[in-house]
Amino acid sequence: MEERIKEGRLLIVDDNKSVLNALRLFLKFDFVEVVTLSNPNTLPHEIENRDIDVVLLDMNFKAGESSGNEGMYWLREIKKIKPDVEVVMFTAYGDIETAVKATHEGAADFVLKPWENEKLLATLKAALKLRKSNLKVGSLIKREHDLKTEMNRDERMIIGVSPAMKQILDLVKKVARTDANILISGENGTGKELIAKEIHRQSERYNELLVAVDLGSVAESLFESEMFGHAKGSFTNAYEERTGKIALANKGTLLLDEIGNLPIHLQSKLLNVLQNRVVIPVGSNKEFPVDIRLISTTNKNLIQMVQDKTFRQDLLYRINTIQIELPRLRNRIEDIEILANFFVGKYAAKYKKPCVRINPKAIDRLRKYEWPGNVRELQHTIEKAVILCESREIVSGDLNLNLMQPTQLKESMTLEEMEKRMVINELKNNSQSLSIVAKNLGISRTTLYKKMKKYGL
Repeated sequence: MEERIKEGRLLIVDDNKSVLNALRLFLKFDFVEVVTLSNPNTLPHEIENRDIDVVLLDMNFKAGESSGNEGMYWLREIKKIKPDVEVVMFTAYGDIETAVKATHEGAADFVLKPWENEKLLATLKAALKLRKSNLKVGSLIKREHDLKTEMNRDERMIIGVSPAMKQILDLVKKVARTDANILISGENGTGKELIAKEIHRQSERYNELLVAVDLGSVAESLFESEMFGHAKGSFTNAYEERTGKIALANKGTLLLDEIGNLPIHLQSKLLNVLQNRVVIPVGSNKEFPVDIRLISTTNKNLIQMVQDKTFRQDLLYRINTIQIELPRLRNRIEDIEILANFFVGKYAAKYKKPCVRINPKAIDRLRKYEWPGNVRELQHTIEKAVILCESREIVSGDLNLNLMQPTQLKESMTLEEMEKRMVINELKNNSQSLSIVAKNLGISRTTLYKKMKKYGL
């Protein structure tokens, strides 16, 4: 005889002890646990303190009572305490109308007395299956909510008092609550992705996902699968169905990072989806409508690319309803000190370092530097400075900056001349400490002495 698999915990509430005994003996082979109650007054305690999946609840408990009101009352109490517990009503033939009403109040089903064993078991198993399904859906909903919360965490690092940044943040506020397509342009490290996240944060879609795709890192052969998804078996190694990034962003925001890196032969495929707002996965003929807010970023001159026929003009029009041009950090000098202090606080906490401020000379040094890598370079510079800092104050020597910018060097300058100028520069800025000079130049003190002797310094 095949052994039956037990699953689920069942609570039976009925004032007839003979009924309880019979049901316990019959159902103990199918449920992990069968608990019986002859008095419903202890029902709340059992629901609160036991992991019950299904309740088989009698509708009448007092002698001569047939209204079903008691059963309805206890049904509501169960649902108040644990809404996800499934309840099957146990009722006499004459109370069918009341039992049907109970299903409208949240009961999963009802069973008539006298019962048929197989029908009773099938009804209870169906209720258990419903309970498991609802728990799974609830878990998925919670995971989706947690995922959205995590991805959309408020981590604003858009800091600045410069007129340029104030103007940009004003523009962000104006366009965020619209669904206009936005193109954010600017050099690497200027904060294009941060601005995109801020637009999403201020938009009506904030409670949905912002899905970012780095178009420069997507292999051409995988572009359609990555963006549109694919059906199971649509190509070699497509062992399961995959949802594309565009469908994943449905109801939310799609961020196409560095769209200028997308090869022109793939631009038409993207344009088609953006125009029709419909995705067809690879290997499928089924269309999936998508509702997305589009934000694109680029560090390239797309207008020049259109002229060079490396970027489609119709795609540029599609993504460029509003354009936000981010300034270089060297064009917003007023923000450098504020940003630097923000990063000091962030990394001092991260690395548990004592440094809490930047020396005024170090600030001046930061202001004079041209920042070819923009805010990202400043961030990395301060992070390294915090790591190297051994006091409560970051000094110039901790910054490890070379104020000699490539643009300041004459093309005819030899390597020896460049080296000499770098040594002179460091000696001027750190004349009191040759150790710091050597560290900033990446050489030993002995080598530094040799260089100084060589150049007559």
